[in-house]
Amino acid sequence: MRGTIVTVIHKSSGDWRLPPNFTDYEQTRLDFTWDEVPELCAGMPSGGCNIAYAAVDRHAAGSAATRTALRFVTQSDQDRALVTRDLSYAELGHLTAQFTNVLRSLGIDKGDRVFTMMDRIPELYITILGALRNGSVVCPLFSAFGPEPIATRIDIGQADVLVTTRAIYTRKIAKIRDRLTSVRYVIVVDADDDDDDDETGTLNFWRRMSAADNVAPIEPTTADDPALLHFTSGTTGTPKGAIHVHGAMTMHYLTGSYALDLHPDDIFWCTADPGWVTGMSYGVITPLLHGVTSIIDESEFDADRWYRILQDQNVTVWYTAPTAIRMLIKAGPEAAQGYRFPQLRFVASVGEPLNPEAVWWGKRVLGLPIHDNWWQTETGGIMIANTPAFDIKPGSMGRPLPGVDAFVVHRGDDGSVSIIDQPDVEGELALKTGWPSMFRGYLNQEDRYRKCFADGMYLTGDLVKRDSDGYFWFVGRADDVIKSAGHLIGPFEVESALTDHPAVAEAAVIGIPDPTVGEVVKAFVTVKDGFDADDRLRLQLLGHARKRLGAAVAPKHIEFVDSLPHTRSGKIMRRLLKARELGLPEGDTSTIESAPDTRVTEASQ
Repeated sequence: MRGTIVTVIHKSSGDWRLPPNFTDYEQTRLDFTWDEVPELCAGMPSGGCNIAYAAVDRHAAGSAATRTALRFVTQSDQDRALVTRDLSYAELGHLTAQFTNVLRSLGIDKGDRVFTMMDRIPELYITILGALRNGSVVCPLFSAFGPEPIATRIDIGQADVLVTTRAIYTRKIAKIRDRLTSVRYVIVVDADDDDDDDETGTLNFWRRMSAADNVAPIEPTTADDPALLHFTSGTTGTPKGAIHVHGAMTMHYLTGSYALDLHPDDIFWCTADPGWVTGMSYGVITPLLHGVTSIIDESEFDADRWYRILQDQNVTVWYTAPTAIRMLIKAGPEAAQGYRFPQLRFVASVGEPLNPEAVWWGKRVLGLPIHDNWWQTETGGIMIANTPAFDIKPGSMGRPLPGVDAFVVHRGDDGSVSIIDQPDVEGELALKTGWPSMFRGYLNQEDRYRKCFADGMYLTGDLVKRDSDGYFWFVGRADDVIKSAGHLIGPFEVESALTDHPAVAEAAVIGIPDPTVGEVVKAFVTVKDGFDADDRLRLQLLGHARKRLGAAVAPKHIEFVDSLPHTRSGKIMRRLLKARELGLPEGDTSTIESAPDTRVTEASQ
């Protein structure tokens, strides 16, 4: 990295609170075969493969039946104590079978598409797993979507069923109901007790459930049958519908073991919403495959509440996002004072590259460094990761997991691909095809899907470097790279340098036109509480960046903002910042989390 001294957090067995599942990197990768992953559907009738069977049914009928599968944190009482409600594996098994029967009573069959749109409440998980048992294809939509993105996705995905809440239906769905021509049924989970088929044409979830038997034969799906439809989060334009299959669970199980280090007695908390691929793969499927207890927070982010959950629920493994970590950092170390996390032994992050300062913050505040990892909606599971047993290079994505072959490649103008063997050379990240959770297509976009592959590799569109130790470093999306006076500047490198400054909470950089050098770097910066966004700080940041990166790479302009636009999965929308800066069309903004930035002051130098 330019101008950056790479520090290393060294690990030894003394750092392990529990011996990790993955301790010999080279030998495990050398010996690994997919055949060694446990057969998760060995007891399934007809020799089939179904995610819900592996995640719920086999546990509900076995020794884990009474273990808590899902613990919902509902609210805090007047004494600020957390209120929870549990579902055991046996209870979850009965409820999901009931919903399977609800779908069958409506004529919803294998391959039909069940869309969900609700908050993180028990009915969401019952619907997802019951639909998977039925052989239906599940597409979770994030509950904060507005009417237009809902209509777009339902139209693309040709939903047969939509399961939602009364409030969401009234606010968002009712006004577009006549446009949802593929939707045969809208099921409302919190309808009035005496409602069934009301005048709006909705069905009462719990009335239907109470009339359904809690025993239902599971649909004998195969590993190659479609199971999930995930729309990409739209950082670069119109979202695409990525199709995943039941056999993806093999990757979910493996990464739960190797990347998240799950053990049978773990209390696991993934903060991602199931409306996004992380929340589905690692908030629903993976912890259930491993038979652990999964924490589900029904409320939105609050620093005090999150620290309280980590402490009071004895969370052992925590999987979250850089945006959330940066919000905790912004809240200040005093927010964590008074809380203790003696059970917490592993923290990981995904969604966007994690700045080195955030890794070190975890070590200072939580007592543990934060382990970054990398994957995409298209990969379906974690590909590259920092894991408990091995050294961390803060700012790095980590190294490829067993079963994953990753390369840095150059894509020629003629479509050819050549592998870059030299370390520290920038190129596109490519993965050898064949891992179980690889997406099987973009819905109705076969040409677009085929363009993602060349020479037996999936081309990710992410620019990276690989160092001499095999660690990968994120540079930026191919379309985010800034070209200035012959330099190719990755935004993450500049953003990391800025966030290393004690006043900076978050930073995002773009390239803006310059008549002399083509593009220059402009940074958008939010500051931590207690610091003033003024000319003095601006000059400090400009000098800090130049010292770290050199004049050619450092930003020439800094604009202080109140917030940065993120997708609801936590990714900074640099595309949107650039469109607003240049007065260009903003494109798809359906997944934006925050309102447009409020301009405080702009600096140029």
